[in-house]
Amino acid sequence: MKRGIYWVLGLVLLLLWSFTPKVNQDLSNIQDPSIEDIVKSYKKAIINWPKPTIDYGVKWNEFAPIKNDSAFFIDQDKPNIILGKMLFFDPKLSKSSQVSCSSCHDPEMGWADRRRVALGNDHLQGNRNTISLYNIAQRQSFFWDGRAKTLEEQAAGPLSAHHEMAMDVKTLPAKIQAVKGYKELFKKAYGTDKVTYDKIVKAIADFQKTIKSQPSRFDKFLEGKYNAMSDEEIYGMHIFRTKARCMNCHNGQYLTDESFHNIGLTYYKKKYQDLGLYEITKKPEDAGKFRTPQLRDLMLTQPWMHNGLFNDLEGVVNVYNSGMHQIDPSPEKKQLDPLYPMTDPLLKPLYLTKEETKALVSFLQSLSGTRYKMRRPEFPVE
Repeated sequence: MKRGIYWVLGLVLLLLWSFTPKVNQDLSNIQDPSIEDIVKSYKKAIINWPKPTIDYGVKWNEFAPIKNDSAFFIDQDKPNIILGKMLFFDPKLSKSSQVSCSSCHDPEMGWADRRRVALGNDHLQGNRNTISLYNIAQRQSFFWDGRAKTLEEQAAGPLSAHHEMAMDVKTLPAKIQAVKGYKELFKKAYGTDKVTYDKIVKAIADFQKTIKSQPSRFDKFLEGKYNAMSDEEIYGMHIFRTKARCMNCHNGQYLTDESFHNIGLTYYKKKYQDLGLYEITKKPEDAGKFRTPQLRDLMLTQPWMHNGLFNDLEGVVNVYNSGMHQIDPSPEKKQLDPLYPMTDPLLKPLYLTKEETKALVSFLQSLSGTRYKMRRPEFPVE
């Protein structure tokens, strides 16, 4: 009996031994695609591109090109837009008459201010980076913590904030009404020269809707002009979509999921603590979450992150490459303190090579295409 068992085992081992070289030979012929093959796989209709690396349960949208705003100059001549533009740039909307919306959202600086954090009335610093107004009409919520749900709410917020424009909004209509030149502008826009607070914020919001990115080389590539991007940029786009896992949050036409994530930059219980979305919802699971910024024209809007921590793209990529889970609490600490922020599980170590990092940075640079910078208007006479 034992001899029969040994004979069977020997036969199995012999078969495995004879099969192994063939398996190894077959596996040795399987190679990762070359960069040239990867680049070639994207020079075709988007529907035929390699699928991105998306985590289970994540809702995402494929890239889509933006178009030149053919109605831009027509819109700029509309009475409500003319009024809104005037109010946006006019420092008389602030308590000191020295600070305007454009102080932080400067068209010469990508509709941001190039500062780490905003600087407002009496040179008071805020604690967050100024978000660019590019494509703001396409957002589903506003501010880093999503506290405003409409553009009118967004426009109204800084007017009364003590560290921004510090205006007593109850007295603002009378202050603007006293400027003779504004009466005609309000009458053309609203049919009456009576100035109200609601009309002021509506006009500003209407103007902001006209602030849009212009197409970049990335958009030309999406439309089939395959020489618009270099091979390195195309390879970087592939890394963005796959190994770097960026598409989990930065997807769709404007490269944002319109959602909120904790990426590990909360400084919990330290000087620069900022709990983001939690301050609005008061839900512990929202501690440290901030909205996903759109990536259009990002080379015009640095520094980046909600706290303006980075002004170098390679530095940003390196941070994400680390996985960002260094400050996560232990299960015991989390149980003792439910508010302790947890880095989003979507973030994981990426193990990008130097070549992949360089290509990814090149792709991100290709997303900026806006050249036109709006001129400041001449204000109405007193």
